[in-house]
Amino acid sequence: MNITVKTSTGKDAGKVELPDEFFGREPNLSLLNQVVLAQLAAARRGTQSAKSRSEVSGGGSKPWRQKGTGRARAGSSRSPIWRGGGMSHALKPRDYSQKTPKKMVRAALLQSLSDRAKENKIVVVQSWDIEAPKTKEAIKVLEALELRSSNVKEKLPRLLVVVHHTEEAAWKSLRGLSDQVQLILPRELSAYDVLCSDVLVFSSDTLEATLRVLRGDHIASFDPMDLSMDDIVDAGIDALETTEGSDRGATRRGSGSAAASKEAERVK
Repeated sequence: MNITVKTSTGKDAGKVELPDEFFGREPNLSLLNQVVLAQLAAARRGTQSAKSRSEVSGGGSKPWRQKGTGRARAGSSRSPIWRGGGMSHALKPRDYSQKTPKKMVRAALLQSLSDRAKENKIVVVQSWDIEAPKTKEAIKVLEALELRSSNVKEKLPRLLVVVHHTEEAAWKSLRGLSDQVQLILPRELSAYDVLCSDVLVFSSDTLEATLRVLRGDHIASFDPMDLSMDDIVDAGIDALETTEGSDRGATRRGSGSAAASKEAERVK
């Protein structure tokens, strides 16, 4: 799939190809639903806590005698039916996160990207051409790209702008438009963020960085700004295993040579 690259002034600057392996997937609604719900569940803090009747202070004595008062029998003033009493089935802190296979998360991301590409909701900017961090400059670029209108009453589309660490002036300018723009790094793309946005905006650099992340080339090149913490941990573990393996081999060779020298001395 080919899309037109735009300049910061809104003019055409050629074509760019979006690989079908990443932007040509058919959506699976049940898969997208499961992955999005898992992401929303993982975002829950789960710190809610309420006291049950056994945790509320007081209520140790029986309010009144069992019989002869004409009232309903009661054993504690901290019963859930009493004002100031404990809560029945009290909520306690818990972890709402769900275990989702990495292949499902990746498939959901690619399907959401494909959906935006199919609807022509992907915009690629050749360069932001913002020299100094100014929100006015960002507004001019978005208006030139027809992504923002000067009409206050017109509803603004939600933009998911993928930024790179080299585009400091651009993301500092765009972060002032939090009512419309959400900024994200290439390694942080998720199905939920893509589906929540109306238009996905890349620059030429961030599109290349995103493709490197999707292919896995960002780990081989070891660009720290393109790596997530999981990638760094995995790369560190692999390097550690390699180092430990070489150390074990050297130790075995050293112990073998020492044993051979002892055997030679014994024969002499």
